[in-house]
Amino acid sequence: MLEPGSVVPVHLLTPVTSADSTEGGAVPVPDPERLVHLQFRRFAGCPVCHLHLRSVVRRHAEIEAAGIREVVLFHSSAEELRPHTADFPFAVIADPAQRLYREFGVESSPRSLLDPRAWVPVLWAIARSAVEVARGRERLPAPRQPAGRLGLPADLLIGPDGRVLAAKYGEHVYDQWSVDELLRLAAAARNSVGARGTPA
Repeated sequence: MLEPGSVVPVHLLTPVTSADSTEGGAVPVPDPERLVHLQFRRFAGCPVCHLHLRSVVRRHAEIEAAGIREVVLFHSSAEELRPHTADFPFAVIADPAQRLYREFGVESSPRSLLDPRAWVPVLWAIARSAVEVARGRERLPAPRQPAGRLGLPADLLIGPDGRVLAAKYGEHVYDQWSVDELLRLAAAARNSVGARGTPA
């Protein structure tokens, strides 16, 4: 796990779609121009992941206006992800070998689903997803998930200089920053940088 103050080396990531990439097609992490909210999610079509990410989609303009770039990783292949994330307005990265998950210390555990705090979000996410699948707006996830279904989420806020400004490693499947928390953390990070007189 990375702690605040850790420095992230430069990665040029290839997005599943070109919704949020540079001219060359790569997504830089860190981004020299803005903060990066790096999210580690589970597998393509994960109902719980999509329940959360829909809130990010709805408020994406607000997130961008705050100078934050969303980058979301899944441990599925690009082919699996495309049908599930085609309308996402931010970068989605396929990491089926979980190389970045290991590098950033993102884990899997049975507690992702067994923690009682996860049960209500899981039931709500499944119900919502079932309705959307019935309406033809979403697809079911693949029945077999090579990287498993027990992944834990993680959120990192990374500054343009590569420093981790804040980090959250989830204790269960729906344990992540809300959009409001993300915006508060970004504002606090900017205020802290301003107080030190160091450029962001």
